[in-house]
Amino acid sequence: MTTARAVPPPPTNEPVLGYAPGSAERAALESRLNELAKGPIETASFIAGEVVETGTTFDVRAPHAHDLQLATVHAADRDVVARAIDAALAAKHDWEAMPWEERAAVFLRAADLLAGPWRQTLNASTMLGQSKTPFQAEIDAACELIDFFRFNVQFYSEILAEQPISAPGIWDRTDHRPLEGFVLAVTPFNFTAIAANLPFAPALCGNTVVWKPSEKQAFSAHFVMELFRAAGLPDGVINLVHGDGAMVSDVCFDHPDFAGLHFTGSTTVFRSMWKRIGDSLPTYRTYPRIVGETGGKDFIVAHRSADPEALVTAMVRGAFEFQGQKCSAASRAYVPRSLFDRIREPLADTTRSIEMGDPTDFRNFMGAVIDEGAFARHRDAIAQAEADGPTSVLAGGQTDDSVGWFVSPTVVVSEDPRHDLMERELFGPILTVHPYDDDAWSETLDLVDSTSPYGLTGAVFADDRAAIEEAMARLRHAAGNFYVNDKPTGAVVGQQPFGGGRASGTNDKAGSALNLYRWISPRSIKENFVPPKDHRYPHMG
Repeated sequence: MTTARAVPPPPTNEPVLGYAPGSAERAALESRLNELAKGPIETASFIAGEVVETGTTFDVRAPHAHDLQLATVHAADRDVVARAIDAALAAKHDWEAMPWEERAAVFLRAADLLAGPWRQTLNASTMLGQSKTPFQAEIDAACELIDFFRFNVQFYSEILAEQPISAPGIWDRTDHRPLEGFVLAVTPFNFTAIAANLPFAPALCGNTVVWKPSEKQAFSAHFVMELFRAAGLPDGVINLVHGDGAMVSDVCFDHPDFAGLHFTGSTTVFRSMWKRIGDSLPTYRTYPRIVGETGGKDFIVAHRSADPEALVTAMVRGAFEFQGQKCSAASRAYVPRSLFDRIREPLADTTRSIEMGDPTDFRNFMGAVIDEGAFARHRDAIAQAEADGPTSVLAGGQTDDSVGWFVSPTVVVSEDPRHDLMERELFGPILTVHPYDDDAWSETLDLVDSTSPYGLTGAVFADDRAAIEEAMARLRHAAGNFYVNDKPTGAVVGQQPFGGGRASGTNDKAGSALNLYRWISPRSIKENFVPPKDHRYPHMG
C-alpha cells in the first residue's frame, strides 16, 4: 500500500525501427520469423487463466502461402462463451477495487515488454498471419500498441484528476466508476494494435472483458494474450474466445449484465449488432455503451496547385500499403484534368514498379490480401472496371491465387464520379481516380462530400492556401481524420486520434481520452461538513 499520488511516466511515441540490412532488429526479426514458421501452434480460448479446448477447430494459414499453416485454433461454443462471461463478472469486483495505478502498472509493463523482448514475436506473428511487411508490422504490432498502452494510462490519469469545484463547507468529488457489467470487444484482422486496444482500454478503466478477435487474426491474438499474461494481468480480466462472431455476440447480448460493445469491423455487422442490442434493451441492467469504428471510402482531392510528385507518392502509399486493407486507405481520388495529364504516367509507372510477394522477403512493398473472399471481391471489381464503359484500368489489374491471395496494386480511371467503384468500399489495393475539369473545384468538393456514406479519412493536396481553407470548410463532416498535403493513413496515438462519423462509426477517437470516457460511469459525491439543523430558510423570518 502507498499513499503517494501516482503520476505515470510521461508517454512518448515509440520510435519506429528501420530494419535496414545488417541491423540488429532485422536479424532478430528474421530469426523469430523462422521460428514461428516452423510448425503450427495449437491454441484455444483462454478464460480465467485456463486454456479451454473444444475439439472443434479451424486452421490459420499465411495469406501469402496457402501451404504454411500457422495455427490450429479451438473454436468456442455457446457454453464456452457463457463461461467467459461468468469469469469476467467473477473477476470484476477485485479488478475494479484495485488501485488504478496498480491496473495501469500491468499495461505499462506490457508496453516495456513489447518494446523489448516481445517486439519481434508480435511483429513476426503479424507478418505471417496478416501478410504485413516489416514496416507495416512495426508501426502496428509494436509502435502503435506500445503507444496505446502508455498514452491511455496518461489519459486515464488525467480523467481521474478532473474534479469539480467545492463551495465553502462542501467537498465535491467525482468517482470515475467502470461500467456495471462486462464489456464485449470484437476486433478486426487488419491491425494487431486495434485487436489489443479494444479489450485493453475498457480494462484499464476497471472493466472486465470478453474478447472475440477475428478468426483471421487468431495467430497474433494468441501472442497478444500471452503478452498480457506475462505483464501480470489477473485471471478473468480479459477472456479470449475464438470462433463464430455472430454466436459469441448473441450469447453476450442475451446476458443481462452486458454493459458495452467495443467494435471495429464492417458497417453491416455493426448496424446489425446495434439493432440486436436495441431489441434487448429491456433485459439489461443498464443502457450499454456502443463504440464502433467501421468502414470507409476514403478520399484524396487535389487542387490544380498541388505538387505532382507529392500527390503521386500519397496516392501510392495511401492506397497500396498493407494491400489497401486499412479502414483509412485511399480508395477514391479526384484530380484536375490538367494535373492528371501530368501524373498519369508517373502514377502508372510507380504502381507497376511495386514489388509484391511474401512479406518475409524484405524487398517487397506489399503482401497478399487476407483470404479467398477478399481475393474474389477484388478480382471481380477489377473485372468490372475493365468491362464498364466509364472506367478503365490504368495500371495493375492482375490477380494470382496459385500460391497466396495476391492482387496487384491497381489504378482505375473513372469518367463517372458516381460510378460504383467510386462509392463502394473494396478494402483492397484498388484506387479509382476521377479526372475533373480544372474550373470545377467547388463542384468537386460537393462530389467528395456527397458521394460516399462514410466519413472516416480524407486528404486535400494544394499549395494554394485559399483552396486548402475552402476544402477544410466544405469537407468538415466528410472525414473524422483530415490530412493536408499528406496521405489519409497513418494516424499516430496522441497526435491524430482516430475515428470517423456517418457510416464510419461513433467517432470515439481511439488513441485519446475521448475513447476512455465511454468506459467510465461518473458518480458525483457531495459531502457537507456541517449540515444544517433547521429546515427554515431566511425568507420565512
